[in-house]
Amino acid sequence: MKALVYDGVETLGFRDVTDPTPADGEHLIKVEAVGICGSDMHAYRGHDARRPAPLILGHEAAGTIQGGARDGERVTVNPLVTCMVCPACLSGRENLCPERQIISMQPREGAFAQYITMPDRNLVSVPDDVPLTDAALAEPLAVSWHTVRLALEALHPSMERRALVLGGGAIGLAAALALRAMGVADVTIAEPNAGRRAMLIDTCKQTVIDTVADDYPVIIDAVGYGATRATASAHVLPGGVIAHVGLGQDEGGVDVRRYTLQEVTFIGTYTYSAQDFRDTAAAIFDGRFGPLDWTERRPLADGAAAFKALLAGAVASPKIILEPWA
Repeated sequence: MKALVYDGVETLGFRDVTDPTPADGEHLIKVEAVGICGSDMHAYRGHDARRPAPLILGHEAAGTIQGGARDGERVTVNPLVTCMVCPACLSGRENLCPERQIISMQPREGAFAQYITMPDRNLVSVPDDVPLTDAALAEPLAVSWHTVRLALEALHPSMERRALVLGGGAIGLAAALALRAMGVADVTIAEPNAGRRAMLIDTCKQTVIDTVADDYPVIIDAVGYGATRATASAHVLPGGVIAHVGLGQDEGGVDVRRYTLQEVTFIGTYTYSAQDFRDTAAAIFDGRFGPLDWTERRPLADGAAAFKALLAGAVASPKIILEPWA
């Protein structure tokens, strides 16, 4: 099969690799659509020790099962593989499983390829009327769904349900969409990039600002840099919630004194539970996220150029979807 292989810092090669073979309880999946994630970009830049070269990246996938009892079934892929027997898994918090693995990290190759294998339990059926390019968004949307769910569960019932999202990339936009899907009508995205800001306003119909001036009861940091954490620390209302999902930088911007004196809740969030993933897929299928027409589609063979464009800041759309068979 053909695959886009991470060969080293800012180096990707599109070439033939060995076809994967499903283990017991797994299915072979023909990948029809796979998104480029911010974590793929971190690996591409050499900033993720969990993804050493050579490695096939990509974990936001949808496709068609090949062979077996579910042959021909259209599915979206939950890329998080867990043990299913530890306390975290048994309590529905699979994302905290100590044995968790995610495709695109060793030892599991990713989905920038024509085929992958996945356990049966990780596959969610996609209705025939839902494009697989939309279904591939279940993974990034689930990340934000999980973050928003935890933030709203932590928000004191006396506080106004109003939110600021820092960052208008895929996770930030997904957080804004998830907030609205969960009943938060007043949502603002802060995005400094003028081109992306214009697309968020014109195409995605979002309320977008470039500089934060007001304070908010809920702030979602979908960037995770010291500067965005500092903005969140400064602009969260007393008693409010900061939900942190971005992984841009490890340090800086956390105002522990203010969190303590103002009883601010700071939540770190990682991926999603299996139920979050299923709930997100259902919300895609029934249209609760609105039209998912804000992606850009490119052939997998042109994946290296797509990464270069993302690195250069030359992509306005929040998400590039690669198509292995285009």
